[in-house]
Amino acid sequence: MTTTILIVDDQSSVRQLLQEYLSEQGYRVVTAADGQNALYTARHENPDVILLDIMMPRMDGYQFLRQFRQERQTPVIIITAREEETDAVLGLDLGADDYVVKPFRMRELAARIRAVLRRHENQPHRQEVLRAGEIILDESTHTVMVNHRPVSLTPIEFDLLATLMRSPGRVYSRAELVELLTDSGFAGLDVTLNVHVRNLRLKIEPDPKSPRYIETVFGIGYRFRRQQD
Repeated sequence: MTTTILIVDDQSSVRQLLQEYLSEQGYRVVTAADGQNALYTARHENPDVILLDIMMPRMDGYQFLRQFRQERQTPVIIITAREEETDAVLGLDLGADDYVVKPFRMRELAARIRAVLRRHENQPHRQEVLRAGEIILDESTHTVMVNHRPVSLTPIEFDLLATLMRSPGRVYSRAELVELLTDSGFAGLDVTLNVHVRNLRLKIEPDPKSPRYIETVFGIGYRFRRQQD
């Protein structure tokens, strides 16, 4: 089945350029000029990946992400001309999987698309159920329960939690986690990883300010705490 990519950008020249290039790469491409139209298109076209601009009229990229993440976990790559780190962090906070800054190289963008697709496609094949404290993570159904309640995680948050839970007590450096998640399709940086850890804690920790599960090992990285400690 042909992979569908939704391009959301208010500049017609950008939409056309991306559509022509990605179509040549064998993708089916649909487009939207703002977040409001993108919601309609996403619901009807079921894209496999979304390339999302931030600064748009009517409904910007942030507003789109807030609403779309309540409905689906389709991988989203932010494409923005704004280079401030806070803009990218806010997008990641809202559930984006990665970001690239304009101007970008087409080959780099294509590599990032392939990366998020690999991770997304590989997830259903996992069969392991991981348990720790009040957390149950089922890789076969890609679900997480905390204290008997379902918790919605982004694809990267899920992979990050699964990686840490498989080796409780082991300290992972930030660079090591970035590399491990890159093998699963993560294409971010250390700062991106820190944002995902923070968001994950907000969703699974009884008190995110005093983590019970995901501990920071200062100057090194993170570990999943052994629950018998």
